[in-house]
Amino acid sequence: MVCINGVMMQYFHWYISDNGTLWDEVSEKAKELEKSGFTAIWLPPAYKGLAGKSDVGYGVYDLFDLGEFDQKGSIRTKYGTRQQYLNAIKSLHNSQINVYADTVLNHRMGADSAEIFKATPFPQDNRLNSKGDLQEIKSYTHYHFPGRKNKYSQFEWHWYHFDAVDYNEYNGSDSLQDSFASRSTVYLVEGKQFDDYVSLEKGNFSYLMGCDLDFQDTWVRQEITNWGKWYLDTTGVDGFRLDAIKHIASWFFPEWIDAMEKHVGKDLFVVGEYWVPEISSIHRYIDLIAGKMSAFDVPLHYNFHYASKAGGNYDMRTILDGTLMQQRSTNAVTFVENHDSQPLQALESVVESWFKPLAYAIILLRQEGYPCVFYADYYGAEYEDWGKDGNRYKISMASHRWIIDKLLYARQNYAYGSQYEYFDHFNTVGWTRLGDNEHPKAMAVIMSDGAEGSKWMEVGKRNAKFVDITNHIQEPIYTNSDGWGEFRCHGGSVSVWVEL
Repeated sequence: MVCINGVMMQYFHWYISDNGTLWDEVSEKAKELEKSGFTAIWLPPAYKGLAGKSDVGYGVYDLFDLGEFDQKGSIRTKYGTRQQYLNAIKSLHNSQINVYADTVLNHRMGADSAEIFKATPFPQDNRLNSKGDLQEIKSYTHYHFPGRKNKYSQFEWHWYHFDAVDYNEYNGSDSLQDSFASRSTVYLVEGKQFDDYVSLEKGNFSYLMGCDLDFQDTWVRQEITNWGKWYLDTTGVDGFRLDAIKHIASWFFPEWIDAMEKHVGKDLFVVGEYWVPEISSIHRYIDLIAGKMSAFDVPLHYNFHYASKAGGNYDMRTILDGTLMQQRSTNAVTFVENHDSQPLQALESVVESWFKPLAYAIILLRQEGYPCVFYADYYGAEYEDWGKDGNRYKISMASHRWIIDKLLYARQNYAYGSQYEYFDHFNTVGWTRLGDNEHPKAMAVIMSDGAEGSKWMEVGKRNAKFVDITNHIQEPIYTNSDGWGEFRCHGGSVSVWVEL
């Protein structure tokens, strides 16, 4: 499903407007996105969430409600109605752009009524040692979706479909108004265990939030499989972005992906969010799922984050070290920023604006990985929210579209053939692409996170003229009779030299 030199865009950010117009925006910009060089779009969660028309989509309430039913205070979702969503997918397909659906299978939130059952309390930060005995609790675990009235699925969720929750009405210290992050207790449902083959953080990181689905349960697995088939039939999407996979039993996904692909009779592109900075954990996960899906290159993102914060004191020779791009490129989805890492979000790990052109050059102009451009980096973003320190901040994220479009053009026309590496200087690094039979023109990329720099690099073209398509440097460069040129860049900048 991944085309040669394909590029996806994450077409949303956390604070995008909740006026219900995003799906229409996608439809209107489909042709423009195709022209820019995007071959796939990752759309945000399309189903009804806990907060109704204000929910980003990760507090999932009803997977079958794509903005069709009057539930949680609205018919539409944050992004629009079911029909607008389907229209957006059709517009993208008409523009030869694949569509990946954001999918949250880990939890449910905003149940319709409470149920009484027994559970054992555990500390949030220790899932191995309980902090009390089995006790009767009352928690919101019954989902019967009164607005949908059994359309598409008659399945109702009850307490016995979940392995853990984080709310007990009988416990005065628990409050429905508290965020999941501020609740101190996880209640393991009687007769259940935390899912196996999950992240070992906190001893066992099966539980994340809300009502945690019990993937040991046959009925749960069957309903999730039935939903996936219905979703593919309804929307025609080309793949999935799977949320929070480190909290779900890894053995489930090969079964689920196989069932989805068998149902549609074709390969689907699937990428999972396994958010850890250590490459070894991601390798282990990909091995466990037999390489059935790609993973986001979180270690590469953190390298960008640290390099941007170092202000020229980062060893650029190591920028690719310990990354999927370097070690397992066929499974790597590379990115610079996303909705979780952007300012004021839970996993905030900002890549400073000055460094983003360098980072995007790395993910867009090298041969390794499947790059993903972030909506807020392309279009810019303005928003306000509370910080972790209790203060409210106004955030302005700059648009880097001017440079990303140039990099996309270079990717489409020059990023082919052999790749020669020149990661041999603390600040100034580069690489060349020599082209192939269909794209014979060569390219040289050079960047510095410190002072201006230059580097002799081989492009295989003798006495050829090269120009910097970023327009940072106006004077052309000519290669010598051996096909080498001394390519230059400004300080804290990137230049992309292409053969005329």
